[in-house]
Amino acid sequence: MQTEPDKHDSDAVPHFWADLRQVLRGKSRDYTKGPITRSIILLAIPMVLEMIMESLFTIADVYFVAQLGSEHVAVLGITESVMVSVFAVGIGLSLATTAIVARRVGEKNAEAARKSATQAVFLSLLMSLPIAALGLLFGKEILMLMGASPETAELGTPYITIMLSTNVILLLLFVNNAIFRGAGDAVLSMKVLWLANFINIVLDPLFIFGWGPFPEMGLTGAAVATCTGRGIGVLFQLVILYRGSGLIRLRDSKIRLDIPLLSRIFRLSLGGIMQWFVATSSWTLLVRVMAMFGENAVAGYTIGVRLVVFALLPAWGLSNAAATLVGQNLGAGNPKRAGICVWRSALLNMAFLGSVAVVFIVWAEPIVALFKPEPEVALVAADCLRIVSYSNLGLAVGLVVVQAFNGAGDTRTPTSVNLLCYWLFQIPVAYLLAKTFELGPRGVFIAIALSETMLGLLGAYLFRLGRWKDRQV
Repeated sequence: MQTEPDKHDSDAVPHFWADLRQVLRGKSRDYTKGPITRSIILLAIPMVLEMIMESLFTIADVYFVAQLGSEHVAVLGITESVMVSVFAVGIGLSLATTAIVARRVGEKNAEAARKSATQAVFLSLLMSLPIAALGLLFGKEILMLMGASPETAELGTPYITIMLSTNVILLLLFVNNAIFRGAGDAVLSMKVLWLANFINIVLDPLFIFGWGPFPEMGLTGAAVATCTGRGIGVLFQLVILYRGSGLIRLRDSKIRLDIPLLSRIFRLSLGGIMQWFVATSSWTLLVRVMAMFGENAVAGYTIGVRLVVFALLPAWGLSNAAATLVGQNLGAGNPKRAGICVWRSALLNMAFLGSVAVVFIVWAEPIVALFKPEPEVALVAADCLRIVSYSNLGLAVGLVVVQAFNGAGDTRTPTSVNLLCYWLFQIPVAYLLAKTFELGPRGVFIAIALSETMLGLLGAYLFRLGRWKDRQV
């Protein structure tokens, strides 16, 4: 058992690039021993690359659909707001799956890891059924409920129906990649999403505009391209899980329902679902506060927040790496190393997001100008970038410790922290500062900065208490 891993980190530097090449080729590693900083970076790099490709897909999807007209973009936006709930289910399932699989891998219990993976796949199939039924039966009604006009709802019904009725593809994409991450194979997870999103980007214009032998399907073609790309990614995942040579091979495990284990994964996933729902819904409610100050305020907020979120991609990669390391090291009976992994990840995250903060604070106006917004919009967006960036150090810690709790199988603590920081603090304070104290949009940005700082401080305090070390999954 390695209790003082720090002293070996300097020796690891000459071998880092060789290790990185091995990792990117899919070579497995034991992350319960060896230099911690190197382990964090080797896990984080493929996770960061995975998220960058996901972001590129989103931009490409909007770009092609925008050429069809504003009403098509409206359907895309409304459907995306509905799909947030499906993403919440997928992320909740993936958090639970990573925690349980990583713990079994750390225990060197390959059979239990495979069994957990099998039950996670079963649970994904079961949870997709009611969502699919809603999409098939009430697609048009859902669009109208979300504020679409009758004409827009009629236009978008095929799109939302396809997206919701095939949600099992999205859930399996999340869960299967969570299995790979839990086993420490973040590169395979990255390759799957790169494959799925690359196919999606290629198929988008073919199905939307009817290029070559493909039918011109308009907005519906975007849904077909998305489902096809993700579906091929899922097939690739299942082939690897069943026939691959890695640790998790489903053919080596008896494929049958295990109700107690399935129920345990379900209960653990509920906390993850709530975490995602609380975080995303708070951003939606903040848009409503911004709407009190006009369209320019909302547009500036949108540009600013998208720039912030894009800059957070590497930070999320580091946070996901921390979750895997915590799960595996707890499984290996080494909570001390798990804790060191978290604080080291937090320091790396602070260094990165601190650098981003300096760039955004000093060059906010030139960065916003790249989007060529109206002057009033540019002022709001620059304020957003500058003010929110002052919370980057706190947010860096918060992202890591929240995922560390999840990796330990404790999804309740970060859910409670999110509820306190976002719903009970951020939203009321944003309204008070913006409206009551007449700070306008700046009041909203100050509330965001304060709540993200609170997330880091409170999360770090709770993590230091150490109760996560005794969490059983």
